[in-house]
Amino acid sequence: MNFDTLIIGGGLAGLLCGIKLQQQGQHCAIITAGQSAIDFSSGSLDLLSYCNNEQVNNLKVGLQQLATQSATHPYSLLGADKVISYAEDFEQLAQQLQLPFQGSCQQNHYRITPLGSLQPAWLSPTNVPTLAMDDTMFAYRSVMVLGIEGFHDFQPHLVAANLKSLPQFADCDIQHGFLHIPELDHLRTNAREFRSVNISQALEHKLNFQQLVQEIKNAAGSAEAVFLPACFGIDDDSLFEQLKQATGLPLFELPTLPPSLLGLRQHYKLRREFQRLGGVLMNGDTALRGEFENGRVSKIYTALNEEIALSAKNYILASGSFFSNGLVAHFEKIIEPVFDLDLIADSDRLRWTAHRFADPQPYQYYGVKINAHCQVEKSGQIVPNLFAVGAVIGGFSGLNDGCGSGVSIVTAFNVADYILAGGQQ
Repeated sequence: MNFDTLIIGGGLAGLLCGIKLQQQGQHCAIITAGQSAIDFSSGSLDLLSYCNNEQVNNLKVGLQQLATQSATHPYSLLGADKVISYAEDFEQLAQQLQLPFQGSCQQNHYRITPLGSLQPAWLSPTNVPTLAMDDTMFAYRSVMVLGIEGFHDFQPHLVAANLKSLPQFADCDIQHGFLHIPELDHLRTNAREFRSVNISQALEHKLNFQQLVQEIKNAAGSAEAVFLPACFGIDDDSLFEQLKQATGLPLFELPTLPPSLLGLRQHYKLRREFQRLGGVLMNGDTALRGEFENGRVSKIYTALNEEIALSAKNYILASGSFFSNGLVAHFEKIIEPVFDLDLIADSDRLRWTAHRFADPQPYQYYGVKINAHCQVEKSGQIVPNLFAVGAVIGGFSGLNDGCGSGVSIVTAFNVADYILAGGQQ
């Protein structure tokens, strides 16, 4: 089977690459095992939240500072102007795909986390409660945080208690309570089945809508705003919007422990768009190895195609980091398992981790070496038709820098543009 571009990995980076290439007439295939990190995400996207351990407010200023401090960071290789430009491109694409986001690449904002803390973000789903970074008070004077009876992946009392400790909520009356939804009684007997996805699926088929509306209104009391766990609507937020309209209340969603419906909704929408454009999704498959001819990738083999090779003009590695086995740690070394590429990584195992658990861990910065076009290195040489995007790239920590989503988006668009320009950029 032959394609214009083969993409290994169906997460945020891989899907965005595929969508942009398909939009311009390329014939692409994505090899994906199924779930990816986006399914476990909060739904909010970060471009750059921290630089040199300091919070970033103005994103352009933060990117300029980063370039002077970390030469190997993907943003430094691409340049601040290109990062901002691609971030703006994504904001436009999100509007076209009706991905409901709030925020701008000009300025970070605070999102409220499921533990009741504030975290910087670039974009957040429109139903997630947020504050501008210069806000001294939350917009509502009273808040009711409602959990679901028996659902342990969202703890409303923790959210309420932690919010009360924040200065922005000092003058806010914050209460918590629980909803009892009879349609979920069959799930309560098994905690392993009582997860956000199961709740959403059960409500989709068995929900007494008016009864739920009345229960929310009763539980909310006189509160001006209500925070709910993101359990209402797995494919999109249409059910949640109906609840907002029917209750007449400002309802907000908070992500739960993974899997997160806010991330799943984004994954489903991007995957459907890639397939709508004619892209081939090889779901449930894994890339095993690649072969090279004259310094270029010539073919790859997968778990479901061990005898029949897949070939393309260009190949994109979007396989993620350790979480999704895009990088594999053996006892004596760390490898990239498909092509055995050059890595930014220490060869001494004792240097992979810091002694203090809460400190930034060195291994989080490990990954594939790339150039400004995101072409990878193998044995010290650039492979001209093999690119890396997203978390598999080395030189940054999505967790400590607060840039995991941004790196995925920016590098995906950068590679797609380079391929579409015929390697002339």
